[in-house]
Amino acid sequence: MFVRTKTVKGYTYLQVVENIREGRSTRQRVVATLGRLDRLQAEGDIETLLRSLGRFRQQVQQAHAEGKLEALKSWRVGPALVFGRLWQELKVDRVLKSLLEGRRFTFDVERVVFASTLHRLFESGSDRQAVRWLRDVAIPGSDDRLLHHFYRAMRWLGETKDRIEEAWFVLHRDLFTQVQLVFFDTTSFYFEGRGGSLGAYGYSRDDRPDRRQVVMGVVLTDQGRPVCMEVAPGDRSDTQALLPMVHQAQRRFGLARVCWVADGGMVSASVIQELERLRLPYILGTRLRAFKEVRDVVLSRAGRYQKVDANLYVKEVWVDDRRYIVAYNPQEAARERTSRQAMLQTVQEKLARGPKALVGNRGFRRFLKVAKGSITIDEAKVRTAARYDGKFVIRTNTDLSAAEVAQQYKRLWQVEAFFRAAKSLLDSRPIYHQWDATITGHLFVSFLALLLAHELQQRLAARGLALEWADILRDLEALEEVDVRHEDRLYRLRLPLQGVAGKVLQAVGVTVPPPVREVTRGANALERALQTAS
Repeated sequence: MFVRTKTVKGYTYLQVVENIREGRSTRQRVVATLGRLDRLQAEGDIETLLRSLGRFRQQVQQAHAEGKLEALKSWRVGPALVFGRLWQELKVDRVLKSLLEGRRFTFDVERVVFASTLHRLFESGSDRQAVRWLRDVAIPGSDDRLLHHFYRAMRWLGETKDRIEEAWFVLHRDLFTQVQLVFFDTTSFYFEGRGGSLGAYGYSRDDRPDRRQVVMGVVLTDQGRPVCMEVAPGDRSDTQALLPMVHQAQRRFGLARVCWVADGGMVSASVIQELERLRLPYILGTRLRAFKEVRDVVLSRAGRYQKVDANLYVKEVWVDDRRYIVAYNPQEAARERTSRQAMLQTVQEKLARGPKALVGNRGFRRFLKVAKGSITIDEAKVRTAARYDGKFVIRTNTDLSAAEVAQQYKRLWQVEAFFRAAKSLLDSRPIYHQWDATITGHLFVSFLALLLAHELQQRLAARGLALEWADILRDLEALEEVDVRHEDRLYRLRLPLQGVAGKVLQAVGVTVPPPVREVTRGANALERALQTAS
């Protein structure tokens, strides 16, 4: 219940209004019109009215202080307040509901997907853990969420992923009209179990070669906004990943004239040949030791470096009609040199005590020379390794300056940051599902969660706020409301805001809930709390 003003035919009236829930929506009902605001002000009745309207709140607060309130249930409201607003403003709910039309689910799939996304942002883990975590989280329009609801929702999400991405892209096409570069990278997630037909043994970035895994590829815009993701069997190599995504982006999103940026793991002669055939601009990293032309020609070519900033120098090298940019980072070079010197010192010490322990160490072995039964440090290998210190080489067919090519390639690290968030912040690994569709749905929830996280960070940045992600999550979870009963009336009390919660709510345009409000008996969550307490 609250007070508002309403202007009718040039006059402003003061009204008492309450929110009433009807099904899954709420509407406002005018309880009373107190009179014209100008007359109330002239007669000095405003203060009297406000004191009267605030009396019930004071009574509840006094009863709380005296220990006369019966507490029924506490709810964490911060998570859904903030990310629920972003979910609606990004129109994710609209996309899901449109694709669910005609499907006869016995539960609200869109609400379950949002609940799972919320869980992935704040705690993550399995669907079973999500059900436990969400028991104390208030999500508007969501009733009881059972474990099999999450399994079925994940399966539908995995089956519908492509259509969701495409529909969302169309709704937000204006966000992508100025996109000139897209960044692509892959990572892997391992399974506890067989992992359906997607689960396969392959190169593990998680250092778990004993586990089947799945490969996930993600496309981001030059603003860091996720566009789409792809899930592939775990034995697919990175060099097989880029071209299918290029073709999909052209077919599904019309991204036909963007410049593709990817790291050296994606590059092979056939990849470059296909990009050239499609006449697509590209900025691609190269593997320094794997490509003979880069190793023997590009890095050997003399030329003056141009300073871009304190930790970036570049020079351009042409080999026939092929353009390369050699980039040098003196800080990284010093780090690599120091690390190698420390390793060589350890090798020398171990050689003095006996060489046998060195042979099985791959890191040491690459600097050793075995000849006539003796093991020594191979100085030629040391000099060769020093050639690569602090350097990376980029292949491009763009007209961008060498400095801009290097700077854009360095922005590929935002994709790596995306994956670090997916693996640590959202803890998407390991995966417990056994079916391809539910595996894909599980990973797509992480994609949706990162979409919300990116949007929140953009809004905070627009206000000049650089907040720690851990602080945001902790303080939003601390925003709670408590359902209480006093003299056969039901109230909801809000706990004080903590830390950065107020700044986050303001950044997304969410009004802070009032300290005390009366709750109608139609609220499903409160009804359940009452039944439990009775």
